[in-house]
Amino acid sequence: MSPLPATIPALVRTRVRAAVRRPSRLTPEESRARILLLRLCSLLLQYPDTELTASRPVLTATVEALPSSPAAEHLAAFTTWFTGQEPEALERHYVEMFDLRRKSSLYLTYYLHGDTRRRGMALLTLNQRYRAAGWDTDGGELPDHLPVVLEFAALAGPGGGEAPLRQHRRGLELIHRALTDADSPYRHVLAALLTLLPPPTEADRAAVAQLVAEGPPNEEVGLDPYGTYGDGEFAPPGTFVPPAPAPPTRVPPASTSRTEGPR
Repeated sequence: MSPLPATIPALVRTRVRAAVRRPSRLTPEESRARILLLRLCSLLLQYPDTELTASRPVLTATVEALPSSPAAEHLAAFTTWFTGQEPEALERHYVEMFDLRRKSSLYLTYYLHGDTRRRGMALLTLNQRYRAAGWDTDGGELPDHLPVVLEFAALAGPGGGEAPLRQHRRGLELIHRALTDADSPYRHVLAALLTLLPPPTEADRAAVAQLVAEGPPNEEVGLDPYGTYGDGEFAPPGTFVPPAPAPPTRVPPASTSRTEGPR
């Protein structure tokens, strides 16, 4: 698309660009396919416990039945690998990719706020968004855990439901890059998800490059009350540690002198 003439008022140019970026309305069939893709991504990014590994034939058949799309191709590549692995190997790989590597953690607010106080507010805001939409998580995971965010997107729809995914697109790009660098088949699930989001801007690419080089913001936000984390250490990305409480105000004791009268 050729650039807009400079003579068009800025407000008009902004609104035209917004209209160009705005996705067209989905047909009912497209909406159902999109919801299914989001739910499949959510399932496939969960820990491969006994229930999930037992469901591999159903998951594979569901992916094979998807309408042809880049997302469906990525998920098919993943399920081919997923169904061919021993359960113990799947568990080890999942822990290595998502629990032991910060650059591929599935907790999205970590990439935006790092180990800072702002992360706690972001988690609270996300939880409030869920409740406002009538969805109450079971509390088993933090609200920014990617499978939880994906399930909310599937339930609430492409507008407000997918807003957290769009907000954390840069973090998703970083996870995908880290999984690709590690040659993990989970990169296909992230690639499938990214095809559902608007394409990255130059600012997004620059921010991801900065995240790769410098990492998320860093700030000591308080120690675990049970002493798990020592001085200078931080909780893993999946655990929010609230700021340490301020010390109590010390009130000087009253004077005990009997000779000092009132002033």
